[in-house]
Amino acid sequence: MSLGTGIVLFVIGAILAFAVHVQVAWVNLTIVGYILMVAGAVGIILGIVLIATHRSRSVATSRSYVGPATGERVQRSTVDRDDPYV
Repeated sequence: MSLGTGIVLFVIGAILAFAVHVQVAWVNLTIVGYILMVAGAVGIILGIVLIATHRSRSVATSRSYVGPATGERVQRSTVDRDDPYV
């Protein structure tokens, strides 16, 4: 579940819990709204945690060496965000 899905679930749950005043015999829409709001809040929290952990896994590597053609010192930097062992 992504961050956007959690927000959508929360909004739909809030609409069902607070704005809809329809009586259905086989389901209580207020309770369904509260359940969707809780599921949306959990989805939002998980989405934020996953985004935070993904950003913290990025690794910057810097290497310097002497170029063979010019004899000058060359600096290379790379960023590896998809390394599962970091």
